[in-house]
Amino acid sequence: MNTLFPGRWIGGGTLVLGPVIMCAGFLLRYLSTVTALSPQQYAWAEAQPFAAYGQLLAYTSEPALLTLSYAVFALGAILLFPAFITLAQHVGGGLAFWGAGLLVAGLFARLYFAGADQTAFQLTEVIGLDQATSAIMKEYVDISYGPWRVPVWASVGQFAGSLLLAVAAWRSGLFGTARAVMLLLAGGTWMGVLKGASIPDVLVAGLLCVALVPLGTQVLRARLPSPIGRSKVLSW
Repeated sequence: MNTLFPGRWIGGGTLVLGPVIMCAGFLLRYLSTVTALSPQQYAWAEAQPFAAYGQLLAYTSEPALLTLSYAVFALGAILLFPAFITLAQHVGGGLAFWGAGLLVAGLFARLYFAGADQTAFQLTEVIGLDQATSAIMKEYVDISYGPWRVPVWASVGQFAGSLLLAVAAWRSGLFGTARAVMLLLAGGTWMGVLKGASIPDVLVAGLLCVALVPLGTQVLRARLPSPIGRSKVLSW
């Protein structure tokens, strides 16, 4: 029996559900913005220096839809925490553990950003879109970086951690080159407050599903191959 956190069921389940829900979050964030804004509003938002302008405007048009998309995205970040830990355990070694630790730090940063997103959205309901946008953009850097810039430094963990964990998974033979590259690419998605999603973001998140879901199903079925046989089963 696997007594290490998070265990077979939580680890395998989050390897399956985490990337799928995160991909759904990216997709919903893209679709909600496109749906909430008219073509003219969308063009205006694209011309702004920060995506926050368009996200706040979209929220005032479709608050329930924007809230759903941001909630699903945050849930995906939570579920990826035990998923990355499980992946590192099956890879083994210091490189994998450092990679997973940094990736988890990046997930914590995403949750800080989610809190800032929700605060900004609620502010539009209290003081109106124009005043809320003006106040948020005036302090946008400090809001995004967080207290003592801890969240923004934690967000760097996503980029560094995905590289370390991808290399470790490839070196161990658990992932072949293709799946290691998929994990690495998924670590390059944006971080920050009131960010909009694009089709490339959705596609990259989909690659994370391809990389992690098969491993999750094997963990759940307790049929993960031994290190000797990994290259024959998971080498793609």
